[in-house]
Amino acid sequence: MGDSEAPGNPAVPDGNPAVPGGQDAKPAGFVGCDETIERLYFYLDGELTEERRAEISRHLDLCGPCVGAYGFESELRKVIASRCKDHVPEELITRVADALNEEHSRQAN
Repeated sequence: MGDSEAPGNPAVPDGNPAVPGGQDAKPAGFVGCDETIERLYFYLDGELTEERRAEISRHLDLCGPCVGAYGFESELRKVIASRCKDHVPEELITRVADALNEEHSRQAN
């Protein structure tokens, strides 16, 4: 859902786009729904600057649809992390480490 599709959404400034301070004039630090959803994975992964994280966080505090998307993605990541735990046999770990050491030794010579 884009910013223009969110009438009555407190995260989207109201007003007339033809006048200063209208819909097209967003306050400093304002992040709309499109940008929030676009950057949601980076937000969840902690890959944003502190300033950008604060902007996204402010938006999520005010926008029900976006916080819903955040909650879904966050929960999905938890489920995937808890169910996708493969056990790697110790023998395989040793073989890979030995192969890496051998390759490193060969490149050093």
